[in-house]
Amino acid sequence: MAGDTAGTAELYTPEMLRLATELADFPLAGEWQNMGEARSTTCGSTLRLGCDLDPDRRIAGLGLQVSACAIGQAAAAIFAHHAVGRNEREIVDCLAGLHAWLAGEGKRPAWPRLDLLDRASNYPGRHGAILLPWTAAAKALSLPAEPE
Repeated sequence: MAGDTAGTAELYTPEMLRLATELADFPLAGEWQNMGEARSTTCGSTLRLGCDLDPDRRIAGLGLQVSACAIGQAAAAIFAHHAVGRNEREIVDCLAGLHAWLAGEGKRPAWPRLDLLDRASNYPGRHGAILLPWTAAAKALSLPAEPE
């Protein structure tokens, strides 16, 4: 049991918990052009994402509603802080890279601050929560453009 406590303490660092609180900067309030949702099959965590797009279909703004552990919340904050300006291809490529990295089949994708999730990559039960924001964003960005 002591090993479990040590592992959890290693996973839930003060920096990780601080990241989770940053979600307050990205409320899912008001109307959004596109919406996407994701649910982790491993832990049941959920995430709803709303985003507005610029004329080039890049994320211009976003809001999140997250029901997840601190790891999922931290991943969502990391995503949100660096998603503006990204397009569907960039999101989908990062999502594919995350899948490979978490499966031990590739390097961590080049997304700012993802290194903060390195410890969580050793906990397969948390992988689904890590993927939530990129999965929801890929769904939102795959929707057709709203008519003018």
